[in-house]
Amino acid sequence: MKKLRVLISTIFSTTILLLIQVPCHAAETAFKEIVQDSIYGGLAGTVVGAAVLAFSHKPGDHLEYMAYGAAAGVLGGAAYGYFSSRALVEVDNGKVKFAIPTVMPDVQDSSRKSSVVIMTELVKGNF
Repeated sequence: MKKLRVLISTIFSTTILLLIQVPCHAAETAFKEIVQDSIYGGLAGTVVGAAVLAFSHKPGDHLEYMAYGAAAGVLGGAAYGYFSSRALVEVDNGKVKFAIPTVMPDVQDSSRKSSVVIMTELVKGNF
C-alpha cells in the first residue's frame, strides 16, 4: 500500500511540474542551449525509465528506474548541448565571440581502407 502511495504521489508531482511553466530568462548563449538540452534529456530519460519499469516483474519495487533514466538523460542532454554549441569563432548579431572549438571525429570508408578524420567548426554564425 505504501509503494502504491509513493507511485501515485510521484506521478502527481511529475504531472504538476510538467504543467507549470515558468519563463526562462537566460541569455542567448551556449549555456541556454545546454540547459535546454539537459531538461529535454531528463524528460526523455524519465519516460524511458518508466517504460523499462513497465516491463519489470514487480514495478512497485523498482521505481528508481525512472530516476536512473532521468539522470542518464540529463547527463546525455548536457553532453549533447555542450558539444553541439561550440565553435572557435561565433558571429551573432554583429558580435564576435571566441570559444574552444569542439573536435568531432568521423570515420570515412573508402574502397581500400577506413580512416579517422578529425573535424572542428572554425566559424559559426547567422548571416
